Amino acid sequence: MRNWKLFTLTTLITVLLSIPNSALAQVSINIGPEPACPYGYYDFTPYNCAPYGYYGPEWFNGSAFVGAGPWFHGPNEFRGNVDNRFDPHHGYHGPVPERGAKPFNHFHANEMRDGRGHASAGHR
Repeated sequence: MRNWKLFTLTTLITVLLSIPNSALAQVSINIGPEPACPYGYYDFTPYNCAPYGYYGPEWFNGSAFVGAGPWFHGPNEFRGNVDNRFDPHHGYHGPVPERGAKPFNHFHANEMRDGRGHASAGHR
């Protein structure tokens, strides 16, 4: 009986040592309030501030931004106008607003977004 235990233990150790090392996953979770941005955030990661004129008025409730990025909690059927000329995916490399910047009312929509990464041409 003792020999079987020794054999089993030796086999188990050999099997465990022969398993190749896996690559380590890098996961980061940040919990806390969203950063202050007068125009909200792009609806795709890394959720940087959107530049002046990116979002249309339906993304706001009064003067408060109602969503994009991980903080968006609007209805599933929500669609909002954006000006994708200010989108980095479309080649924009210009400035983004600083914290506490005043809103700028110069908007021309050319795309509809749902705040969850889906886009369609035109505006309603």
